[in-house]
Amino acid sequence: MKKFSTGIIILVIAIFLIGFYIVTSNRMVVLNNDVKLKWGAVETAYQRRADLITQLAATVKKATNYERETLTAVVEARAKATSVQIDPSNLTPEKLAEFQKAQAGLNSALSRLLVSVEKYPDLKANQSILAFQSQLEGTENRIKIDRDNYNISVTEYNNYITQLPYSIISSIKGLKEKALFKSFEGSDKSPDVDLLLNGEK
Repeated sequence: MKKFSTGIIILVIAIFLIGFYIVTSNRMVVLNNDVKLKWGAVETAYQRRADLITQLAATVKKATNYERETLTAVVEARAKATSVQIDPSNLTPEKLAEFQKAQAGLNSALSRLLVSVEKYPDLKANQSILAFQSQLEGTENRIKIDRDNYNISVTEYNNYITQLPYSIISSIKGLKEKALFKSFEGSDKSPDVDLLLNGEK
């Protein structure tokens, strides 16, 4: 009878541990998929900005033969920014820093382009350029929202996989914390897409 009771206790513990492992693993999958989804939104927003910048630069180029150096810098920065691809399952601080650095370069080139456009009254009044400016402004807002949502999702994921007892399961599965977007110098200032709309520097 004692052996039977011990067997039942062991069986119950085994069932509990298996159930705990399954539930915890499933929760980690859900959180990880949410991070991937939020990262996809970030990439989409940045890609939209890159496409708009290309169209804006092309429009400026058609409207004037000046500032070719600035236009070239924008094209090169855009190419560099879009070449940095990150696997959402490997969102390390180093990879994300590389991504942010490339985006910062494009941000800087865009700012120079907007300043150069300000020098030409005919460009300031160009409806196509104004339309791109307006779309860029909306895209910059979207990027901020998507980055914030991504950070919230990553924080929830990181908190879950590092808390006991869940950290035991995440360790068994080889899961690591994912990187957060961090501020870098000048990141508090998005490109001045209001520059032309307001006619001010």
